[in-house]
Amino acid sequence: MMEDPSTGSLIPLDFDHIQDHVPELRRFSVKLDVESFADPIDSSDVSINTWQQLAEIIEKHYDRYDGFVILHGTDTMSYSASALSFMLENLAKPVIFTGSQLPIGKLRTDGKENLITAIEIATARRDGHPVIQEVAVFFESSLFRGNRTHKYNTEDFDAFESANLPALAQIGIHIFFNHAQLLRPSGPFRIYRDLNPNVGVLKIFPGINAGFIQGVLSAPGLKGLVLETFGSGNAPRETWFIDSLAQAIENGLCIINVTQCNEGFVEQGRYKTSSALSRIGVVPGADLTTEAALTKLMFLLGQGYHGDALTRQLMASLRGELTASSAW
Repeated sequence: MMEDPSTGSLIPLDFDHIQDHVPELRRFSVKLDVESFADPIDSSDVSINTWQQLAEIIEKHYDRYDGFVILHGTDTMSYSASALSFMLENLAKPVIFTGSQLPIGKLRTDGKENLITAIEIATARRDGHPVIQEVAVFFESSLFRGNRTHKYNTEDFDAFESANLPALAQIGIHIFFNHAQLLRPSGPFRIYRDLNPNVGVLKIFPGINAGFIQGVLSAPGLKGLVLETFGSGNAPRETWFIDSLAQAIENGLCIINVTQCNEGFVEQGRYKTSSALSRIGVVPGADLTTEAALTKLMFLLGQGYHGDALTRQLMASLRGELTASSAW
């Protein structure tokens, strides 16, 4: 983002002029090219079509470049990084998302440092290969797996966290990579374009009522639902609530359970308040973030998965998005 000098409001940055805002980029000893959308958008307007365009840009230039840095607004960055992680299978090159809390052009902007460091990370090599070979988010002083991130702060420069997986790298004077955590491809690079938009998120809250639940479950075309529950996967035990979910599942809706907490696992059956969810077929989401669970559902439904096959894929770690749990 940058500030409109005439109104003072924040508007999307024209990336074609990025070097005018960050002249330090000219000092890199690598070739840098910029490609931007014809009409830059605010990250709040990001859609499935945006993710498809990003994936296709990477596919188009995959063999030509050693790595990719995506400048993206912070509000939906974790959704976009999660979606791209599923759409881009067996990456052997880095795809690094970054952005800023203060817009480019502001004197104290964090955008310059974030961009410069993201490029440095994207060009890092070890034994002739890129150090990072996955979709990641770099912000402030940490590099995180993209599908493990969540924006948790609107004020600090340190805006993102990865509560259930250590950082892939810590950046200070030097860059220290956590090599034990890094993903490596197991086959040829492949892109998936199809995402199913017929998914949603339902956050459980005290006082939730039957009419509200039915309104969500009866949404036209709904195929997948992320259920945000309390603690380690707990939800109301009222008959109307459980019966509503059970009927929806019987009708073909896939429901995956993730915790509202920033850190920890869903362990269905640990308490009585979650055992009924297991009984009716709600899929336990382990330590998936809401962003990863939602985009994973879009991805798997888009590939035609359903029933038991869909459940197995949701419970498997496809791109390092979840941690295996003995409770499963």
